[in-house]
Parts: sequence; C-alpha cells; structure tokens
Amino acid sequence: MISVHVRVSGRVQGVFYRRYTMDKAKMLGVKGWVRNIPGGGVEAVLEGERQKVGELLKAMKVGPAGSMVLGMEFSELETKGYQDFEIEY
Repeated sequence: MISVHVRVSGRVQGVFYRRYTMDKAKMLGVKGWVRNIPGGGVEAVLEGERQKVGELLKAMKVGPAGSMVLGMEFSELETKGYQDFEIEY
C-alpha cells in the first residue's frame, strides 16, 4: 500500500476532471479524495496498491475530453486507511 499526494495543473476545472478521477479510482480500487485548488488546479490523495495508484496517475495525466494537463507534482505520504474515494468541496 502506498499513499500519494498529487497536484495537477492545466485546464482541469470545469471539464469533469474530478468526476473522471473518482470514476477511475473506484474502478481500480484506489481510495482517497480529489478537489479543486483555488487558482485553477486540482489536488488529490491516492491510496492503494502501488500498481493501481500508478495506473490512476497515468489516467490523470491524460484526463477527460476537454482537459489539458500541463503538469503533475506528487509526493508520497503515510497511509491513512481511507475507506472510499470522494470528491471534496
């Protein structure tokens, strides 16, 4: 199990990026959350098997139709044992 904090920059607000991320996370069994950041980015905490988190990071790099990911920064965190994946507001 790993836990990763991710910050995504680019056109990722107003294009269903958070919903896309949540749907992919649930499909892969990854837990955590995703939310918009003031200024136009998105941040997320992803927790799960290393391979599954890696697959989700790859999907997030592509994003949904209409998005344009310009950058991603991530760092490992201590796992917290999230039970689900949610969009935070």
